[in-house]
Parts: sequence; C-alpha cells; structure tokens
Amino acid sequence: MKQKIIDALKDHAKGHIKKHVTNVEIYLTNPVGVGEHPDVLDAIEKELDMISKYHDHLEVINKYIEKDPLKPNV
Repeated sequence: MKQKIIDALKDHAKGHIKKHVTNVEIYLTNPVGVGEHPDVLDAIEKELDMISKYHDHLEVINKYIEKDPLKPNV
C-alpha cells in the first residue's frame, strides 16, 4: 500500500508538471492567442513557479520518502 501511495503522489506531481510545461509551450508558440494574459512573460513565470513546485515535490519524495535519507548513497 505504501508504494501505491508514493506512486500516486509522484504521478500527481508529474501530471501537473506536464500541464504547466504545455502551458509554457502554448505561450511560446502563440502568445497573441492567449487573450486573458496580456503579460505573457508574467504568465510564463507563474507557470515556471508551478513547475518548480511540483519538481521539488518529486525531489522530496525521492530523497526523503522512498529512500532512507540517513543511509549513504551507493
């Protein structure tokens, strides 16, 4: 059960990363077509913040949840 929960947390974070990366790609390829975001650079920065957030979640899961943080890396 523990591994299923960990996998679900990781899948959740990866899904959010994919969503926000896609948004950045849309802004970069068609910035004029996104009418509700007149400041495209600000919108991209917000997406990057979200990517960073979920990337950090994955790093924490990998370092502190899946592995023993006190055990030396081999």
